[in-house]
Amino acid sequence: QVQLVESGGRLVPVGGSLTLSCAASGGTFSSYAMGWFRQAPGQEREFVAAIDWSGGTKYFADSIKGRFSISRDNGKSAVYLQMNNLKVEDTAVYFCSADHDYFAIIRFGQPGYWGQGTQVTVSS
Repeated sequence: QVQLVESGGRLVPVGGSLTLSCAASGGTFSSYAMGWFRQAPGQEREFVAAIDWSGGTKYFADSIKGRFSISRDNGKSAVYLQMNNLKVEDTAVYFCSADHDYFAIIRFGQPGYWGQGTQVTVSS
């Protein structure tokens, strides 16, 4: 069973950049597809980005396509979300997630494992 801990969330200005990190432990990291979700106040959690076990396949929500990128380092058991040109509407708690099934993340939005979240606030 994998445990996930996000870090890197903070207050950033509009147009700024930020990289979130997610450290995994307790499982074979390279066997998991990884994903990022976010939840803004008063809204449902939404999918942001996902990456398969090898890092060779990635998938992004339309709302962040071209601004965010996802990567992983299997040697470090970590996944990253690079966020550029941040907008006020990107303000949310960002959650790291994991599942052996890539499609559980991108198609159903129901990965088996979640981190506790990290707050990103974009200010104007």
